[in-house]
Amino acid sequence: MSPTDAGFYYAETENTPLHVGSVAVFEGPAPSYGDLVRLLLSKLPLVPRYRQRVRRVPMDLGRPLWVDDPHFQILYHVRHTAVPSPGGEEQLRNLAGRVLGQRLDLAKPLWELWLVEGLDDGRWALISKVHHCMVDGVAGSELMQLMFDLTPDATHSEPQDWTPQRSPSSLEVVAGAVQDAVTHPLRELIRLPGAGGVRGAGRTAVKAGRSLATTMPRTARQLATPTARSLNGPIGPHRRWAWADAGFEDLRRVRTAFGGTVNDVVLAAITRGFRDLLERRGSLREGLVVRSMVPVSVRRPDQRGQLDNQISAVFVDLPVSEPDPVARLTSVRRQMDEHKRRMQTVDARSIIAMGDFMAPTMLALGVRAALAAGQMWCQAVTTNVPGPRVPLYVLGRRMSSAHAYVPIAGGTRVSIGIFSYLSSMTFGINADFDAFPDVDVLSRGICTGVSELLEAASAASPAGAAT
Repeated sequence: MSPTDAGFYYAETENTPLHVGSVAVFEGPAPSYGDLVRLLLSKLPLVPRYRQRVRRVPMDLGRPLWVDDPHFQILYHVRHTAVPSPGGEEQLRNLAGRVLGQRLDLAKPLWELWLVEGLDDGRWALISKVHHCMVDGVAGSELMQLMFDLTPDATHSEPQDWTPQRSPSSLEVVAGAVQDAVTHPLRELIRLPGAGGVRGAGRTAVKAGRSLATTMPRTARQLATPTARSLNGPIGPHRRWAWADAGFEDLRRVRTAFGGTVNDVVLAAITRGFRDLLERRGSLREGLVVRSMVPVSVRRPDQRGQLDNQISAVFVDLPVSEPDPVARLTSVRRQMDEHKRRMQTVDARSIIAMGDFMAPTMLALGVRAALAAGQMWCQAVTTNVPGPRVPLYVLGRRMSSAHAYVPIAGGTRVSIGIFSYLSSMTFGINADFDAFPDVDVLSRGICTGVSELLEAASAASPAGAAT
């Protein structure tokens, strides 16, 4: 595993399952369970990681490794269930919240897929779960496009026999970890950009240090900004899950009227959701912000299709105390523009690569200690994963909508996964069960945020809004 992937694996605890997921709804009729199993078996050769499990190195002398699961059984990973017919959105959300809130079995390949029948109008759904140590959001989106078809009449190959490779013994694992602890840093020295051995590593470390130094003024300002720390706290074992939807063209219309990006508009709408939530709780005050971690993909074009994590992050202060929706959008846009300018000078890959030189034992202890201590720096995670703009099909059935699921951890008790598909943008809200009994206030507030920005855009450019 890479240091980033290993960090996600080490961070898994009883109360913090760290899988990403999605709920996709399809037009009916539902396929048979057997047909879905056969489809997945035909696709598995394209993603061999889905037949592998994690092997820990004794005493964490090395980072975990992937080995073939000799007892792999797809019937364990593909589940079949139903909601009482005719099931609506509420029934599906409740089921998805229970399924997505349960931990994956760390002794088996780290994924599950649930076929859900019983939805109204003959519809059905797929609930998917994949551990974050296997994929980031972009890789997960690419995998979805691999599993799904672009036409309803697509044909599929027959499932092929599979023979697992021999799993190494404990002695071999330890010996390999010790060897890797010596040779891996040397290999990384050679691979570093402009590397000339240790001198190249020194230049990269200095460059990473300078990159981090450029963030200090921004960090100092954020330290002085009051955040909604009432949203932080311990995380329990249960989850509430809600979702909201918006029209992609509506978001683009707002972007056209006020500038920036669709992602800026999305964050401004989410700001309204948090504003409503804090106002309802009586916690809204002047100058308050909700600080959100916004993951940023650093995946290069030549890394498409790889299942590891290639992500960095920025922190955005959502101006929840600002009553004017356009002013909120302007604040978000200004921050994101600053982050983009800074990331052009920050070599995020070099900073991430420095983890290759960290001792695996220290990495494991550090991740666990950080999560156990909790944090008050940020109050939410908001991640935007661009989805396909063309219809997707599974066994001839058209996908009508999809909502993303993003895990929570380390004192951050709510996350929002944004996913675009065709003409819609969806918001999947994952929250701690006890801390967010009012999660629906947040989801409704996001919809209100989109509506008020669209109204402001129409007032600002009525001619453009009418086209």
